[in-house]
Amino acid sequence: DDYVTKPFGMPELLARMRAVRRRTEGERRPPVVRFGELEVDLGRQLVRMADVDIHLTPTEYRLLEAFASNPGKLLTHRWLLQKVWGPGYATENQYLRVFIRQLRNKLADDPARPRFIVTEAGLGYRWKPDPER
Repeated sequence: DDYVTKPFGMPELLARMRAVRRRTEGERRPPVVRFGELEVDLGRQLVRMADVDIHLTPTEYRLLEAFASNPGKLLTHRWLLQKVWGPGYATENQYLRVFIRQLRNKLADDPARPRFIVTEAGLGYRWKPDPER
């Protein structure tokens, strides 16, 4: 959306490139996703439940972000472990179980009647996009 007439100096070109980048970065802000009373701001890494802020650890947030970005999809243990912890943790299912439990506690999500995180036995977990159902 800008051009530079010749002759021009390198400082002028760099300044204009920075200005264009600043203008376009604001347009790529990740969305705020809502699941019932749960709101996840993917851009600012904020989580709110019924207008109350929920503090998550960085790992809990990465786990929630993986779910919120893939609503309704089956996310395998292996995929979640690699996405949240990295490739060296692909078989560390115990890590995943511990953090799923912590995330459920913070979201007040009862495993017996899950509103958000559904366990698919032996396969992985699924995020319910409509927690009322």
